[in-house]
Amino acid sequence: MKILIIADEESKSLWDHYSPEKLEGIDLIVSCGDLRAEYLEFLVTMCKAPLLYVPGNHDSRYEKHPPGGCENIDGKIFTWGGVRFFGLGGSMKYGREPYMYTEKEMRRRIWQSKFSIFNNSGFDVLVTHAPARGYGDMDDLPHRGFECFNELMERCRPKYLLHGHVHATYGSRFRRVLDHPSGTRIINAYEKYILDLDDSTRSSLTRREISTRLIGAFM
Repeated sequence: MKILIIADEESKSLWDHYSPEKLEGIDLIVSCGDLRAEYLEFLVTMCKAPLLYVPGNHDSRYEKHPPGGCENIDGKIFTWGGVRFFGLGGSMKYGREPYMYTEKEMRRRIWQSKFSIFNNSGFDVLVTHAPARGYGDMDDLPHRGFECFNELMERCRPKYLLHGHVHATYGSRFRRVLDHPSGTRIINAYEKYILDLDDSTRSSLTRREISTRLIGAFM
């Protein structure tokens, strides 16, 4: 499965200078937030592939104009091609806009999804806007990652974490690919990145193991 992952900045190659061959072979598009609804609608129309998304901290316009023809997976597990995607949009809370959360609030969102995670025997790809704390984030509050994402990766062992929020233009703190101690590969989707998923993407944890790992967590 070939996935186009996008975040934060519209690609001029795909938007201003679009040509059909640039999306040839793409099976799925995943947006990690902070992109205009019109851009997502254009891509899902031109590509003819499903588009999954989570909102970023600047996506308050989605409340009145969600991207048409696209699937919002924020707080949900969505399975496509046998791969389970779990979405958690938003960033650290530094203002009053929607899609901003304190660490405690994000932990509560994970807690509220525990039954869905259990019923799906976990998930394979975690899709977020903000990064995990200490893995491609920054020290200022608006760009600080969530510590609970580290715990979620340790407990559920997804193959990938896809995120945005930290731009390549921010300098040396930008990291396109990182490896987490849990075995999860972390990818910053800024602008665009192509990810090829193979049969090894599916997590090997059983429902019983997921249940055991989640008991008492994120309270």
